[in-house]
Amino acid sequence: MDGADVRTELEKHHRESYGWSLACCHRNPSDAENVLQTAYLKVLDGKARFDGKSTFKTWFFAVIRRTAIDHRRREVLGRLRLVKHEQSQVRSTGSFEEAVFRSEVQSLFREALDQLPRRQQEVLQLVFYHDVSVAEAARIMGVGLGSARTHYERGKKQLRSAMTKLGVYDETGIGRRRDPATIP
Repeated sequence: MDGADVRTELEKHHRESYGWSLACCHRNPSDAENVLQTAYLKVLDGKARFDGKSTFKTWFFAVIRRTAIDHRRREVLGRLRLVKHEQSQVRSTGSFEEAVFRSEVQSLFREALDQLPRRQQEVLQLVFYHDVSVAEAARIMGVGLGSARTHYERGKKQLRSAMTKLGVYDETGIGRRRDPATIP
């Protein structure tokens, strides 16, 4: 793959790459931007080379994941040296009611997702948010296919259970919390 092809592929997957970077950085936009920029530089400088053994997207997501792990290591060392990190707020869009509902559901979903073991979180985010197969997620995560399938199934089951307990997920498909005092 030549430089122009690599740039085209990076541009094509930019939006999803940022989403995966956010997931790898515990939803910290500043860290996600730094990780993604570092991953781009690794690819464009030739420090990370696409070998063609998987799709470009799968390979690049693995580069982002490894870059995020390195970034996390440096962050921990920085904390040991008492270095503070800035956090930025995520802005909401849409009408006020929609924004409040979406914010509430997203917050509850993140709480439930954060309760899952890290591998289950990663495989669910890759499959649901980044439209990769479980096999591609396994390659990105650096685990076997059987392991990824197990994490995927267990994660879905635990997430469904947690969302049901929180009152967000129900089998009727309504999806909103039911408050007997306000909803007939």
